[in-house]
Amino acid sequence: MIHVVDYGLGNVQAFLTMFKRLGFDAACAKTAVDLTGASKIILPGVGAFDHAIELLDQSGMRPTLEALVLQDKVPVLGICVGMQILASVSDEGHLPGLGWVPGKVRAFRANEHFASLPLPHMGWNDVQPKPGSPLFAGLESDARFYFLHSYYFECDAPSHVAATASYGLDFSCAVSAGNVHGVQFHPEKSHHFGAQLLKNFAEL
Repeated sequence: MIHVVDYGLGNVQAFLTMFKRLGFDAACAKTAVDLTGASKIILPGVGAFDHAIELLDQSGMRPTLEALVLQDKVPVLGICVGMQILASVSDEGHLPGLGWVPGKVRAFRANEHFASLPLPHMGWNDVQPKPGSPLFAGLESDARFYFLHSYYFECDAPSHVAATASYGLDFSCAVSAGNVHGVQFHPEKSHHFGAQLLKNFAEL
C-alpha cells in the first residue's frame, strides 16, 4: 500500500486520484498509526521549509517515518518542499531538515547566475534524467514537468543527483539516495510525464 503523508501541506487528494487511475492502492496517512503497513511513502509539500518541518513534527508522524525509511528501507518520494526537507539545511529557514539526502537547499537569488531571472521559477521545463535512474524509466528523452519554486537542492554527493533542469544554469531537480527519492517539480500537475514517474515509483 502506498501511503501519502498528510501533515497539512500538499494536494494529497491529487496523488490518491492519480494512483487510483494507475491501478495502485493508495491511502492518506494523518497519524503514525495510519502508516502501518506502508510499502511506499509519498511526502508532498508546498510552502516554506521551516513551516513544513514544524508541521511534520507536530503531526507526530516523524519518528515513525524515520523508522520506516531509515531502518526498514521503505521507498519514499518527497515532492516540492517535501523534497527540500529531505536535505540537511535550507537557505530559507533555520531549522535542520530530515537529513535523509545529505545536501543544502539553496536560494536562486543567492546565485548570480539565477538572480536576474524571474522568480519563482514557474511553468513547464525540460528535465534531463541521469542514466539508469529508475524514477525516470521511459522518460529518458523529451520529459517535461511543471515547476513552481525559488529554491533548489544542492546535493553533497553528485551521485545523488537523479535529474537536472536548466534555469540560467543546470540545477538538480531530482535526487535519489538508496530508498530515498525527491523531485522538485509537481508530477501530479505534469500530465502523462508525471503519471509515468509515479508509476515508476510505485513499481520500485
